[in-house]
Amino acid sequence: MKAIVYTKYGPPEVLQLKEVEKPTPAENEILVKVKATTVSVADIRTRAFVVPREFWLPARIALGFRKPKKEILGMELAGVVESVGKAVKLFKKGDHVFAASLVGFGAYAEYKCLPEEGPVTLIPSNISYEEAAAIPIGARAALFHLRKANIESGQKVLIYGASGSVGGYAVQIAKHLGAKVTGVCSTTNTALVKSLGADKVIDYTKEDFSVKGESYDVIFDTVGKSSFSACMRSLKKDGTYINIAVVLPNVRMLWTKLTSSKKFILGQNSPETPEALEYLKELVETGKLKVVIDRYFQFEEIVEAHRYVEKGHKRGNVVIKFGAKQQS
Repeated sequence: MKAIVYTKYGPPEVLQLKEVEKPTPAENEILVKVKATTVSVADIRTRAFVVPREFWLPARIALGFRKPKKEILGMELAGVVESVGKAVKLFKKGDHVFAASLVGFGAYAEYKCLPEEGPVTLIPSNISYEEAAAIPIGARAALFHLRKANIESGQKVLIYGASGSVGGYAVQIAKHLGAKVTGVCSTTNTALVKSLGADKVIDYTKEDFSVKGESYDVIFDTVGKSSFSACMRSLKKDGTYINIAVVLPNVRMLWTKLTSSKKFILGQNSPETPEALEYLKELVETGKLKVVIDRYFQFEEIVEAHRYVEKGHKRGNVVIKFGAKQQS
């Protein structure tokens, strides 16, 4: 089968199209013929090995010291079940599925094996493979962290980076949970964020959200680019601050946590179960969640796709297509 392989860390050009052995599903696995995948920020960071200094050693241990342990990237996908292991009960050949492959990567290939009880489920009936492939990472991350904040109807939520993959989903999910949502983005994306349901949109290139006198129950930084001081000024005294770009609290966060009643939720991976995807599937099918796709690239154009995402200005998701676009 064809796959995009990288044998060393570096720029997009380290990605190469190669022929590799087609996988065979284990007893509890399904073999998926991949129809679409994505280029996420996580793919970019893994390929280039861009990690916070304090995580350099554990990241090297996990990903590989001298070269990548797992040579095929790709963390979300959609496709068709081609075959199943003899112990599989949840899926059958021909099922249309979408899945997160964050643990083992491997979606940049024509075929991928997945455990049947992992984060995989049937594609929403009203969207394409390409749209379905853009849900498993960004939408699950938004849902997971917003749930941890225990959002209640009527609460005020600010989403920083509201036009990105996680941010765009966070706007919609927070609205579904009953929040009054303010999105922060650049000038070119204000109309998009408004169309996703934001009650207010602030253009960060023109104004600082923290000087408007508004206070919020939850501030969710989806890109790690907001000012911590600004967020603390605008967060209610018992509010919740979410930052998925930070895994460990810094000194200022620890001090604020010790000296106030504000709560902190930092970046964590969603549980590797199908529950979140099944919930998101229902939201999509009932019209409460839509997928934003910035650009499509063909499988053979993945280097160009990585270059584009690496610039840091994508709107929503960037999707990689295997062959002609097909409907689920």
